[in-house]
Amino acid sequence: PHLAALVLARGGSKGIPLKNIKLLAGVPLIGWVLRAAIDAGVFHSIWVSTDHDEIEKVAKQFGAQVHRRSPEVSQDSSTSLEAITEFLNHHHEVDIVGNIQATSPCLHPSDLIKVADLIQKEGFDSVFSVVRRHQFRWSEVKKGENKMTEPQNLNPAKRYRRQDWPGELYENGSFYFAKRHLIEKGYLQGGKMAYYEMRAEHSVDIDIDIDWPIAEQRVLSFGYFGKEPLKEVKLLVCSIDGCLTNGRIYVTEDHKEMVSYDYRDIVGIDLLKKRGIQVRLISDRDCSKTLSAMQLGCVAKVNATNKLQVLKDWQEDMGLSWKEVAYLGNEESDVECLKQAGMSGVPADACAAAQKAAGYICKSRGGCGAVREFTEHIFLLLEKVNSARKQ
Repeated sequence: PHLAALVLARGGSKGIPLKNIKLLAGVPLIGWVLRAAIDAGVFHSIWVSTDHDEIEKVAKQFGAQVHRRSPEVSQDSSTSLEAITEFLNHHHEVDIVGNIQATSPCLHPSDLIKVADLIQKEGFDSVFSVVRRHQFRWSEVKKGENKMTEPQNLNPAKRYRRQDWPGELYENGSFYFAKRHLIEKGYLQGGKMAYYEMRAEHSVDIDIDIDWPIAEQRVLSFGYFGKEPLKEVKLLVCSIDGCLTNGRIYVTEDHKEMVSYDYRDIVGIDLLKKRGIQVRLISDRDCSKTLSAMQLGCVAKVNATNKLQVLKDWQEDMGLSWKEVAYLGNEESDVECLKQAGMSGVPADACAAAQKAAGYICKSRGGCGAVREFTEHIFLLLEKVNSARKQ
């Protein structure tokens, strides 16, 4: 049977405008779940249902197909079931829908693989995600009511200790898998049902965790970053024009070139060096005089007609795996390097091709703190590597 992943992502959002493609830890929010769905390898097709051009563009960048949903199912009052039903009406080849919520950025492929087995091999008609919580519930007393609250799941005279109480299962909304015949009857949950319990640290819902910086920290700690495990970065290669500088060249009357840079980026480079990470610079033009004036003390390659070959030479000379190499670029000439490096980033104003190839998109523009920001991103991921080692 044809199993399709379907992410619903309309353009309207009452809380955060275009929330579904807002950058979270350097990746569009929807990109986190699409990456997990693709790497799971269990779906015959992966779709994003949207009514917005920018969301369509991002979805395609991350390898998904796009279903343009109608205005009728794109309203604030529209339900997920209506949008899924419309999708099925246009895609008769689909037998099972895995509806994945775009706002669950800590979803991992391993979860999706296990759920696919439940519905494809064990014969369940619907499977949905839950999380275990240890919360005591009390009845609500509305204003003006002359009554007392009552315990719902505890005896106050004998309160459980957390370690002695298994807790309760709650839907967390990360995904709902259901077979076509069930959806056509108007249900996402029904028939032979099963729940799938997700780990609490992977149960992050941006609809609830609206505090974006907190959500970013959760994703950096517990998110899925790709098939290969992260390794400690030993080398950062940074494109000079458009990353270390803003890409503008000023020419004086006596034909001398001048560029500007942000001192925060120089601090970022110094911090990397203090952590034992080498920083090397690259440019496809001759900017040796500029580099000399900046006195950065970094190995640099100018007039690089083939940046990827330079990167490969450095990687081999230092005896590094690609997972130990980070790359910050901004132009089409950087695309292959961005794809090859284990950790890759671009400034906010990088070209579209570079943004598509990068794993992290900075909030800062080139020459305006992008190197410093990418440095902080590297440090955060290194904390994740060290934490994994301790575990």
